[in-house]
Amino acid sequence: MEPTSAAGRDRGRIPGVTERAAPPFDDLLRACTVSAVHLELRDVYTPSDPWFQAWLTGNRGEFERRLVRPWLDLIREVTGRGVLVRRARVISEPVTEYIGFEHATTETNLAAGEQVRWLPRRGSSDLLLPGNDCWVFDNQRVQFNYFSGIGDFLAAELSDEPVVVKQCAAAFEAVWERAVPHGEYQLC
Repeated sequence: MEPTSAAGRDRGRIPGVTERAAPPFDDLLRACTVSAVHLELRDVYTPSDPWFQAWLTGNRGEFERRLVRPWLDLIREVTGRGVLVRRARVISEPVTEYIGFEHATTETNLAAGEQVRWLPRRGSSDLLLPGNDCWVFDNQRVQFNYFSGIGDFLAAELSDEPVVVKQCAAAFEAVWERAVPHGEYQLC
């Protein structure tokens, strides 16, 4: 039996998502004039990241050396222009070591001007969420980030399809409304 929908016939194509590679992320973020929101749905990211590995092994010198990173400079630049940058993390409890790392290092994000909230996964069961992490830029574009099962980054794809952008923005706002501000969230 053949699939009846176009998406079913072309399994590599996601409706509303462009086939072209996304522009460099820094360019997308710098182009924002109002807001950039990031919905994180995974419990592990880039497990071989040297900063995470330094934290995991207690290598304080390497951890501190990597603390001043280009990401924080980019966030300071963007938020310094008045762009609201928010991140909502949907997480499993008890948390993974990687989420423990993210929690321990989120103060650096806050100091750069980003706002961060945490939502335990059990609090998201009745929400309609995208299947992948995403960034929504000025409620005009969405970038989906794809990761392997173990958390290695694979690819990013961009969509400016209004329905897709609206759905992702609404999902983010629903999570944000329920999520706990970083300073109030206690790890389990």
